Amino acid sequence: MGRLEQRFNQCRQADRGALMPFVVAGDPYPGCLSVTLDALQKAGADAVEIGIPFSDPIADGPVIAAAMHRSLTRGTTVQSILDEVATIRNTIEIPLLAMVSVSIVDRLEGPRFLDRLSAAGFDGLILPDGDLDTITPLASRAGELDMAFSSLIAPDTSLDRATKIAGHAREFLYVLARRGLTGARTEAPDLEHRARELSAITTLPLVAGFGISNPEHVEAVLQHAQGAIVGSALVAKMTEATEEAALRATIDESIRPMANRTATSSSGS
Repeated sequence: MGRLEQRFNQCRQADRGALMPFVVAGDPYPGCLSVTLDALQKAGADAVEIGIPFSDPIADGPVIAAAMHRSLTRGTTVQSILDEVATIRNTIEIPLLAMVSVSIVDRLEGPRFLDRLSAAGFDGLILPDGDLDTITPLASRAGELDMAFSSLIAPDTSLDRATKIAGHAREFLYVLARRGLTGARTEAPDLEHRARELSAITTLPLVAGFGISNPEHVEAVLQHAQGAIVGSALVAKMTEATEEAALRATIDESIRPMANRTATSSSGS
């Protein structure tokens, strides 16, 4: 059983959903990942998605795209991210998932790159742009390494295709709560119908992302999904925190109110 699956089991036993923030490695300043992960864990995050910067992000809106650009221009590399995670891994108990473009994975020897992720301390991989017809070797290697694995299911993904995506997934299924690009929104997403459809084709926990921006959104999402991802809203607030104390304070002020809204009798359904 992988670390993420264990966390979902713990959340289920506690009758609550999981809060899974997304951050961009190397932003808001170089070398901040260790501080960021420690602060997220202390604020109540159940897992963290770490975005590996990519020069041509596919589904990211302006906030995350800008954060990735800043990170790359400041010298962040895949190896520097792996080194930073490896340094702090023994002090971080919560699962860490890498969100990385399949272009990077392919360039870094495909399935062998998962070995590097695992060795550094990552517990899973998310492919936002993986081709369903070519990800089988990656999914297979994730299974051999006992790592979580998922590509993305969009609101308009057919159930036939969603079933195939779910067949490759391990430990969770990443579900887009909205169409379009990432970005903060004012209205809460409506997941009831989609979650019911997907729960009929998989027993994996459903984790919803895209446009989940505040504690009310987290609470609404966890009525129908088992995990909520908060990305752009957090990344935007972190942007101006250019030193450790400010970064820790910003993360705590953003994440703790959301963590306090994860309790729900529906989270395990």
